[in-house]
Amino acid sequence: MVRQLFLCLLVGVAFRASVAPAADARKPNVVLIVADDLGYGDLGCYGQKQIKTPNIDRLAREGTRFTQFYAGGTVGAASRAALFTGRHTGHATIRGNRADRDEPLASGDYTLSQMFRSVGYRVDGIGQWGLGPAGSGGDPKAKGFNQWLGFLEREAAHNYFPDQIWRYDSAQNPIWNQPVANIGRRYIHDVFTDAAANSIRINSDFQFLLYLPFTIPHANPALKKDGMQVPHDTPYSAEQWPQPEKNKASMITRLDASVGRLIAQLEQFRLQRDTIIIFTSDNGPHADGGVDPSFFKSSGPLRGIKPDLYEGGIRVPMIVWWPDWVEAGRVSDQVWAMWDVMPTLAEIIRAKRPEGDGISMLPTWLGQKQTNQHDHLYWESHERGFQQAVRLGDWKGVRLVKDGPVELYDLKSDEAEGSNVADRQPDVVARVEAIMRNDRTESAAWPTDGSNAAGDAPSDTKAGAAESPPAAPGGS
Repeated sequence: MVRQLFLCLLVGVAFRASVAPAADARKPNVVLIVADDLGYGDLGCYGQKQIKTPNIDRLAREGTRFTQFYAGGTVGAASRAALFTGRHTGHATIRGNRADRDEPLASGDYTLSQMFRSVGYRVDGIGQWGLGPAGSGGDPKAKGFNQWLGFLEREAAHNYFPDQIWRYDSAQNPIWNQPVANIGRRYIHDVFTDAAANSIRINSDFQFLLYLPFTIPHANPALKKDGMQVPHDTPYSAEQWPQPEKNKASMITRLDASVGRLIAQLEQFRLQRDTIIIFTSDNGPHADGGVDPSFFKSSGPLRGIKPDLYEGGIRVPMIVWWPDWVEAGRVSDQVWAMWDVMPTLAEIIRAKRPEGDGISMLPTWLGQKQTNQHDHLYWESHERGFQQAVRLGDWKGVRLVKDGPVELYDLKSDEAEGSNVADRQPDVVARVEAIMRNDRTESAAWPTDGSNAAGDAPSDTKAGAAESPPAAPGGS
């Protein structure tokens, strides 16, 4: 009898994970974590051997890990805009890194936070925003947040011991308040983690979206070769590594500890079975702050780093953890991108489907057949002049100079993009070129002549580097 009951329970769980949530099912909470410059190979569950990430690895064991998920762009602002608007860099208002006050989200840009707010969610954001300063069309107050704590402008977010950050609370403090007292005495990531745990506690009786765009492991470029800013290098103090690499590893392990704390907080308030955790990164690993991204093989087996359009610059970790719904321990090679997150979550929370470039990946999340697939994915970058990339099936096209030749790689057999086969596949190149022409709209703010190129690209990959020989396969 006990055995029969146990088998029934197993069948029930399996059935629940194989169908979409019913219309009357409780809508889940969502914790959306976006690391800054965390590479495809920086986590244990993606092959990292030296940096300890047990809590993020736990998410992968208990959820689904994606091996072909792509950032919205080669740098943070472009990625976050794609994530929050569901539009790729050929259509988004923000297509690269620039001073936020110069090019914020437009007032008409409908965002992920507004979508959640429209169906009754409490929406909190903690970390770095980078999509518009106070009073602009991209102000978090205008984009549906109940509360924001952290940085508004991207440049300010590079400092891990800031004197001030922005705070807004629609219920208690309806105007922006700056500075927050004594903030300069604490490591800002720890402040964000405390605030995130508190947000879960306060919102435990509500349905909530908690958006956590953490700044780790971005470097502080103002400190040059000492830019990997962290209170101490524990647990790597005894390693015979360069100090910047010890600091980088410590930062990533600190991020991992924060994830563990948030899981524990969900468990304490018995929310773990009613909450989705999404963990990803905004782009590939950087080469600032004295680090060499090849030291830890931070791009894994992929070629390139931030802000390259090669795989190492835009293919990033993605883990989805949703007990009873997303299969534990599953590894998926589904090809998708940041602009798909918004329509996927819209289907889950039963919000109006947003207009944009994304499609819902809920069937894939639930282990079903994904009948609705992208014909292609498109990126453009404005960090080193105008550059473009296309993913077309297993083909990857990259153009490093406007109107220049297209490089073509077969990712199925050449994941490291080491062999350019463009001269052998003229028909595929023609298709890629057509997508590059047609899958974008002109933008006065982001001209294709490269005259507005700007950002915080690694110091050895700024404007002009596009015409130098491409890096060898393998991570840097």
